[in-house]
Amino acid sequence: MPLALEQIRRMRGGAQSHLMRCADDGYYVVKFRNNPQGARILANELLGTRLAARLGLPAPETAVVEVREDLIEYTDDLVIELGRGRSRCQAGLQFGSRYPGPPRETVVYDFLPDEQLRDVANLADFRGMFVFDKWTCNTNGRQAIFFRPAGESQYRTQMIDQGFCFNACEWSFPDGALRGIYARHLVYEGVRGIDSFEPWLTRLETRMDESVIGEIAGGIPPEWYGDDSDALDQMLQQLSRRRSIIRGLIVQAWKSSAQPFSNWT
Repeated sequence: MPLALEQIRRMRGGAQSHLMRCADDGYYVVKFRNNPQGARILANELLGTRLAARLGLPAPETAVVEVREDLIEYTDDLVIELGRGRSRCQAGLQFGSRYPGPPRETVVYDFLPDEQLRDVANLADFRGMFVFDKWTCNTNGRQAIFFRPAGESQYRTQMIDQGFCFNACEWSFPDGALRGIYARHLVYEGVRGIDSFEPWLTRLETRMDESVIGEIAGGIPPEWYGDDSDALDQMLQQLSRRRSIIRGLIVQAWKSSAQPFSNWT
């Protein structure tokens, strides 16, 4: 469990996360329990990001980060901005998503021009993330970052922000044709049919059973979901059952008026 040592800067986004340096020499984007979107967002982030990694997708390393009261007390910027004021970030166990590298050495983008986007080394992983986002009913658009790993000439993408999986704090699955899709459809130009979503579909159907899901969920601190283990168990059971409907949901997206898969034949 990394201990936060220093706040580096505030990050963009509704959860008002902070980039922080931790005692394991890593840098983490940290979301606090008292963020404006709700404590369950942290549970969703930990569960969703680790499930995506188990599917073989480029998700960041995650950790439960300890942020102590003294660091918050002596860091003026560790606050949550509210409509009519601000409140201090809450001490305790928070969600951490590991940053791709030291901030002074690693340039991270959330947008690339079309030509560079098409040349991203692992562009096909957007198809795998669509499988994941359909499964988990991500009610936000797919979020991704781009960076060049040391010694490589091409950009790579990493899939971030799983907070609105499971319909955010509702823990329900209101499916919609375009839920979870990446806004720039050119990442799906390689889709020719349902087989273009392999091997992720088969991995989901054959490897992500209830025991795997439960094992990963066991790492969520109970305070992130209000110690409501019944609600968590019900959501996990629904998630397991959903594995059988994802092919149909992908076909539904293909047939939608937005036509995100323009080369599907």
